[in-house]
Amino acid sequence: MAVPPAPTASAALLPDRPRITELRLSAFAGHRRAVLRFGPLTVLAGPSGCGKTTALRAYDALARLGGGARLGAAFPDPGACVPERARPDAQHRRGFRIGCTADGAEGPVHLDVAVQAEPELRVVGERLTADGVVLLQTALRDPGRRAVQAAWHTAGAAPVTRAPLPDDRLGTPLLPLRVAGKTDGQRRVLAAAEQMVVALRSVFACDPRPGRMREPVPTASGHLLGGCDNLADVLRRTRAEYGRRHARFVAAVRTGCAGPVADVLAEPAAGGTVRALLDRGDGVRTGLARLGHGELRYLALALVLCTGPGVLEADPAGEVPAALRTLTVLADGFDRGLDVRQRAELLRLAARMCDRGHIRLVAAVADASWAAGVDGVTVVHLDP
Repeated sequence: MAVPPAPTASAALLPDRPRITELRLSAFAGHRRAVLRFGPLTVLAGPSGCGKTTALRAYDALARLGGGARLGAAFPDPGACVPERARPDAQHRRGFRIGCTADGAEGPVHLDVAVQAEPELRVVGERLTADGVVLLQTALRDPGRRAVQAAWHTAGAAPVTRAPLPDDRLGTPLLPLRVAGKTDGQRRVLAAAEQMVVALRSVFACDPRPGRMREPVPTASGHLLGGCDNLADVLRRTRAEYGRRHARFVAAVRTGCAGPVADVLAEPAAGGTVRALLDRGDGVRTGLARLGHGELRYLALALVLCTGPGVLEADPAGEVPAALRTLTVLADGFDRGLDVRQRAELLRLAARMCDRGHIRLVAAVADASWAAGVDGVTVVHLDP
C-alpha cells in the first residue's frame, strides 16, 4: 500500500483545507481491518471482487452522514454492508464498523462508527478523537430507546458533558447545536467536529453512463449528476458562465476524442431540451449519439475534472469560505472503456487539477500499472 507523496510546491502554498486522508473499513462488507490512505490523487487498484466499489461506497456513505443524513439514506441496503461471515449475537444483532481521518488545521482528527444493521438500522457507537483525546463518544445503553448516550469533552468544572443523541444519524455534525463553546475543551471539540464535517461533506461520486448521455435532456439547474446523464445541460451552462474552465475542457476533449474538435457545445432540441455536440471546426457538428462508449466516458470524466466545485451536484459546506473547501471526486471504473491514450490524458489532467488543491480524486481501476510511478499519484492495491 503506497504512502501519499509529499506536497508539491504549489500545494504547499494553499490554505490548510480539511481533507480525508484515511478510510478505515474495520468490518465492512468484504473488508476486514482495511486501512486505505489517500493523497490528493489516489488510485484504488485490484481485480474484480477486491472491494474497490465497496470502499468508494463506504466513503460516500460517510460523506452523507457528515452532511447530517439519516442512516437509511446513507446505507439503503445495510445488510450488504455486514461482513458475510459475521455471526449475530444473542439478541440476533449484526452490524459493521467504518471510520476515517480528516487532516487540517487541527491536525489529524479520527472518526470511528459502529452501526447495527440487523434487526434494525441504528448507530450503536461513535468516537471522535484527536491527539489521543476522546472528544465525543456515544454508546447504545438501552436498546429499547431510540437514542444513544453521548459524552463530549468539556475540560471545565465537569470533564465531560452527557446528553442523549439520536441513534439514526451521526453525533459529530450535531455538536455545533449542543456545545456552547465556552471552555477551551468545548472549543476544541467544535473545531475538530467542524474539520471532520467540512472534509466529509464535499464529495461527488460519479460513474458516467454513456447510454444516457446520447439523448437530449431538459434544461434544469446545470449541475452535473453522478451518472453524467445531464451532460448537455451542464455544457450549456459552463460554456456561457465559465469560459476558462470550458476552454480547458475543450482542450482535453481535443486530445482524447477522434477527429478534430474546435468546440463542445449544447444546442436547443425539441420539447425544450438540449443536446450536446462536437464542433469539428469545418461546419460539421457531431452529436454525442455518434460517439463510442469510451469517448463518452472520457468526455464526461474530463468535464468533471475541469469544472469542479460549483458545477457538480455535491453538498459543499456553504458556511465555509471556498478557499478552505476541497471537493473530493469518487470515480468508480475510472479506466473502464478507455484506450491507452485516453486514460493517460485523464490521469495527467487529474494530476494538474488536484495539484491546484480545489479537487481531490479517488479513482477505482482494474490495473494501475499505467499509473504507477506517475508524479503525484498514490496507488493503493486491494487484495481479493
